[in-house]
Amino acid sequence: MRVALISDIHANLEALTAVIENIADQNIERILCLGDVIGYGSDPSPCLELVNRTCDVKLMGNHEYAALGMLSSEYYHDDAKKSAEWTHQCLTDYDLSIISTFEMDHTFEELYLVHASPHEPQRWHYILQPEMAQQAFQHFNTGLCFFGHSHLPMIFVESPGRLPRIKAGHDFVPDRDNRYLINVGSVGQPRDADPRACYTIFDLEQYDVTFVRVPYDIEAAQRKMEKAKLPKMLIERLSVGR
Repeated sequence: MRVALISDIHANLEALTAVIENIADQNIERILCLGDVIGYGSDPSPCLELVNRTCDVKLMGNHEYAALGMLSSEYYHDDAKKSAEWTHQCLTDYDLSIISTFEMDHTFEELYLVHASPHEPQRWHYILQPEMAQQAFQHFNTGLCFFGHSHLPMIFVESPGRLPRIKAGHDFVPDRDNRYLINVGSVGQPRDADPRACYTIFDLEQYDVTFVRVPYDIEAAQRKMEKAKLPKMLIERLSVGR
């Protein structure tokens, strides 16, 4: 079985549509969404509808959690706060009913899935450094954990007796004797200096991980954000992948 793992769409319908179309050409049997379908971008409702229709697993991200009133907007920096407030005004009762079905974490076959860290998932810790990964490894039992949240495709390898090794996201075959934390990257707002949409494929039989980059119409997404009067920084960062 080949599964596609997507995360951090952030209401970018152009990026999400391009990724879903790319997935359709990859012999994928399941699509697993790791959260943050909404926030920052201009199309929260269409993105929620598309994810709800196409994804077999749907996880709660911090932006969904905030939309349900479970996380204070004070958690965000000013531009993100403005975006969250705009998003909240756009969401319908139907949108909120979709979000309410999202899970905090999920185990799919031998894969543990979560939006942020396995350590206190509802606290939305980032995994950016080996010390953070070391703590996260203590809170799941599978060989592989796929996550998102930081928008950075990354791989952490557990190293008993010392800090986990950290690598940039790249295609590889995991060693079945090791354990891994794998950040699948961001569909709608990459931050690794590559503005193309990013998602990950995992083949459960071949046991290999593939990071996929997909071009999309960035300017169209930006024009819609400008029309919605979303913060300039959020619009400009799509062009540079930061």
